Amino acid sequence: MTDESFHLTPLDIRRYDFGSALRGYDRARVDQFREQAANEVERLARQCQALEGKAQGFHEQLRAFRERDKAINEALISAQQLRAEVREQAEREAQLILREARAEAERIVANATADSRKVQGDLETLVRQRRAYLSQLRTMVERQLADIEAAESTTATTTATTTPSAGPSARDVGADLGGEGPAWLDSLMKE
Repeated sequence: MTDESFHLTPLDIRRYDFGSALRGYDRARVDQFREQAANEVERLARQCQALEGKAQGFHEQLRAFRERDKAINEALISAQQLRAEVREQAEREAQLILREARAEAERIVANATADSRKVQGDLETLVRQRRAYLSQLRTMVERQLADIEAAESTTATTTATTTPSAGPSARDVGADLGGEGPAWLDSLMKE
């Protein structure tokens, strides 16, 4: 009796009638065995129900664990993607900051170079102006020395050949200095 449609319950065992035969089994023993078999089937049915309940609980736990595992995997993937995005963003920002810093440094260096060239040009201009000034000063001093020497030689020859008068005129003083005297000197001399 291995038919899958055959289901035996404890009640079926208790009610089953074996029938009577002439020299059959001891009825008390059959009834006792039937009761034991019914009790055992009942116990096994309860145990099977308990195991099915546990199995159902385990299936629910397994389903919950799978859902948690799926959620954890999704969170892990999201975290990895976020980490990659943050890293890429940080690298982009770092590259931008580096480019800006390099551009600023190049601008500062260019300004400093331009300032240095301007200062160098100003210095060279000042050196040229100084040389020109010193050259002009030297020329003026040499002219003045020549005028002084000429005035001294003219005064020495004039004093030796002429007699002194009441006083020199502005023209005489101007002539002694190598030229005609200025008008303001004439007005001073007349007073």
